[in-house]
Amino acid sequence: MGKTGIRGIAIALALSGALTEGSPWRHWRGVDGNGNAAGGAPLQWGDGQNVKWKVKIPGRGNSSPIVVGDRIFLTTAIPTGAPPPPPSPPQDGQRGPGGGAGSLTEHKFVVMALDRETGRPVWERTAIASTPHEGYHRQYGSFASASPVSDGERLYVFFGSRGLYCYDLDGELLWKKDLGNFQMRLGFGEGVAPAVYGDAIVVNMDHEGDSFIVAMNKHNGEELWRKARDERSNWSEPRVVEHGGRTQVIVSAENRVRSYDLKTGELIWECGGLGGNVIPYPVVEEDIVVVMSGWRDANMMAIRLGGEGDITGSGRVVWTEERGAAYTPSPVLSDGKLYVLSDRGLISCFDVATGKPYYHQQRLPGPYNFKASLVAADGRLYLASENEDVLVLKLGAEFEVLATNKLRDAMFVATPAIAHGDLFLRSQDHLYRIGQD
Repeated sequence: MGKTGIRGIAIALALSGALTEGSPWRHWRGVDGNGNAAGGAPLQWGDGQNVKWKVKIPGRGNSSPIVVGDRIFLTTAIPTGAPPPPPSPPQDGQRGPGGGAGSLTEHKFVVMALDRETGRPVWERTAIASTPHEGYHRQYGSFASASPVSDGERLYVFFGSRGLYCYDLDGELLWKKDLGNFQMRLGFGEGVAPAVYGDAIVVNMDHEGDSFIVAMNKHNGEELWRKARDERSNWSEPRVVEHGGRTQVIVSAENRVRSYDLKTGELIWECGGLGGNVIPYPVVEEDIVVVMSGWRDANMMAIRLGGEGDITGSGRVVWTEERGAAYTPSPVLSDGKLYVLSDRGLISCFDVATGKPYYHQQRLPGPYNFKASLVAADGRLYLASENEDVLVLKLGAEFEVLATNKLRDAMFVATPAIAHGDLFLRSQDHLYRIGQD
């Protein structure tokens, strides 16, 4: 990694605050919150090539693995009861919305720790056994879609309507908190990870009921503040940054992007302009935060930090771009370049300061679909598809595919993790450790 890349990592680490050496992938968005790894990762692999191990994961879970020291942590939901009858087909030949799968069946909500070197289980805990009141998206959802997060000493796991759980790294339950039942749009399911910063853990819950954001003491779960939100269902995790001596929590959503003071919950600024079903995680470089939505009224906005009040349409909005915004995958921001991938496999690279595209909606060499977010390491960009392939692109102003790596029958929805020079890929059924000799 060049000097510019190292400097970018250092700036983002200063902004993220909760990340330390020795814990290379404690959050599903990498060491800097922008999708970057501190070290390298393999370039080429396939069935029988550079696959160090492959472990079957029971149940169903689309949460991304995280890596803390010599352990990998992930979650899953395992059905324990008889499945309900299949839903009735849509009337008049119309396609259904795709939601509601898995409800009315009891599940175990499981936290797993695996040995990083061998893939062998270290410990497994059932947080709760429960029958969900509503389901998830039939193709892309699960009851374990929110990725765990660690501060290097504890593990925080959010199962949505089944509660928030805090474990030590050896699997002892330290505390738990019930935040209520949520109703998601069209039964698409829950799946927003918590944000951990300093002594606080923040959960945002935008749903079809009474939406809210809450900050808690990460040591015992005691509430520090809670604010009501006038939002419907969104799936974007809060991003915590420091700017101008103030720590703020930025949340992307349909009605408004909002920034809250981490200490008090006071609203600092808000900005309209995104569309519905907001999913991508905000990325930050220096004093610019980029947010986006890719469903109806798709839009990307680069917002300069430091504003107060309603900044909609003001000079604080540095640039906007409606074409090429991602619906599901979160972008990578590296060395001043923003890499954005659409669900249908069009990739763009923008100058984050100006919004000028280096390349725009470039087609990949194949008919791919994507739900997993982009990750980057050592000058390379990794794209894990639904279609068996993981593509490796070159970071930079010019589009270049370096490798296409196939793992037979693998569908990737979870975002890859990169740690200690290895790539960890979670498919619908297995977890892979990819290394290169």
